[in-house]
Amino acid sequence: MLKTPLYDFHVKNGGKMVDFAGWQMPMTYALGGQPGSTIDEHHQVRRSGGLFDVSHMGRVRFSGRHALKLLDRCCTRRLRDMNHGQCRYSLVCNEQGGVKDDVIVYRMDDDDFLVVVNASNRAKLLDHFKSQMAANNFSLKIDDQTESTTMVAVQGPKVVDYISQFSREIPGLKRYTFAVKNLLIVKLIVSRTGYTGEDGVEVILPAMMTGMAMKMIIKDMDFSKPDAIIKPAGLGARDTLRTEAGMPLYGHELGEDINALSCGVDFAIAIDKDQDERGEPYIGMEALKKTRDAGGPARVLMGLKLDGKRAARQGMKVLVAGQEAGVVTSGCPSPTLGYPIAMAFIDRAKAGEGATVEIDNGKERLGATVVKMPFYKKPK
Repeated sequence: MLKTPLYDFHVKNGGKMVDFAGWQMPMTYALGGQPGSTIDEHHQVRRSGGLFDVSHMGRVRFSGRHALKLLDRCCTRRLRDMNHGQCRYSLVCNEQGGVKDDVIVYRMDDDDFLVVVNASNRAKLLDHFKSQMAANNFSLKIDDQTESTTMVAVQGPKVVDYISQFSREIPGLKRYTFAVKNLLIVKLIVSRTGYTGEDGVEVILPAMMTGMAMKMIIKDMDFSKPDAIIKPAGLGARDTLRTEAGMPLYGHELGEDINALSCGVDFAIAIDKDQDERGEPYIGMEALKKTRDAGGPARVLMGLKLDGKRAARQGMKVLVAGQEAGVVTSGCPSPTLGYPIAMAFIDRAKAGEGATVEIDNGKERLGATVVKMPFYKKPK
């Protein structure tokens, strides 16, 4: 099992380590001798700031003459008009229009890109990219930098002000842009992205410099203090935060057998990308066009607000008028909102926003209402 460069940091701070996609990752932290709490870590991020180790996510560099051509062939998003220093969320699809993964593409230079992929899909996507390179005689270098780098996400409403003591430039970054910064002898890639619904940054740096960089970033911060601006947060809080933000997760709202047009991320699908000047058709595009031309997918992702206190879980059936009409993909009690929420694929023809449905948990039926996502938006 793999360990990230922050493994010792996790153990030192009471991280409850679990196996996640082949990596040892913290579920929660027992800070100051207290039991680990997903709810406390969740509130810390919403209220102030949390630090997440996301080094398990794949980081793959594409450089060379055909780097853009390869990514254009594999990604559903338009990439040719990206500026240097810009990031874009995209999908990678199979020929049937199912989702192989969702990724974030960083444009470093004209022919130099960094792509962040999900941990569970890194090996699969590397094979996919390399097979497309060979099949199309593309000339480029594909460099998997996952194990030679560290990636941390620092998220929360007080994070950007905290970062301003280290940099004047970073707080001025727009959403989905990045900058390459020097911290002494360490080169950092700092992006204004995230997966929590809060403001913040994600930082990529060389693995061998992780300890020094962390000391500078968190200084002598005492995480056990209630008023600590930033505290470490684990996988548990990461999941409840992203669910409140209505963000899809591979294996839940995204998958090879799930049509990309069902997932609520149409903004990331340039369905007529081949009509752009010098545009490239991407894998799965024709299948997605057929789905669109047929009136769209039968089931689409919807948000649910549950009655009572019982939460829905992945795989539970959604019923409309007593008949099966969908399936839950993610669900949790929302620490921020104070009631259970869920995402589910539901038949468009049977339910829409404001409709009442039931969720079959195997023992009883839970009442719920279809609501607009995201469930939570950070205050302006």
